[in-house]
Amino acid sequence: MKVFLIDDDQISNFLTEQVLAEENFASEIHAFESAEEALNLLLQDVPQNIPDIIFLDLNMPSINGWEFLDALRPYSQYFKDSCHIYILTSSLDLADTVRARDYKLVTRLIHKPFDTEEARLILQEVSGEPDEHPF
Repeated sequence: MKVFLIDDDQISNFLTEQVLAEENFASEIHAFESAEEALNLLLQDVPQNIPDIIFLDLNMPSINGWEFLDALRPYSQYFKDSCHIYILTSSLDLADTVRARDYKLVTRLIHKPFDTEEARLILQEVSGEPDEHPF
């Protein structure tokens, strides 16, 4: 599985990578401190560069998470069946949760810090396994 981490906070990327490594989550993890850098790579060769999962921070300089998602809209047919996008944010603003629902490419919003339980839940979601502990 190929994963992109897009967060301008190097420490947040490091911690998320550690959780993913602990859970043997992915064979490839690419961390980007700039949404623009990740976007450029993705759009260089659509659909070849599309990862299985993108963890996306919202608050970043230059291109924020919302702008990143807007830039993907013209390519949504390539992403919708092959890539799960999780917004990974420290924001507790309910408006972000509501706004995330407007983006069909977003699987769901996750509040930081990212932990092993969340990683396991995502693995179940993307593999199509039923949740052992339904809410």
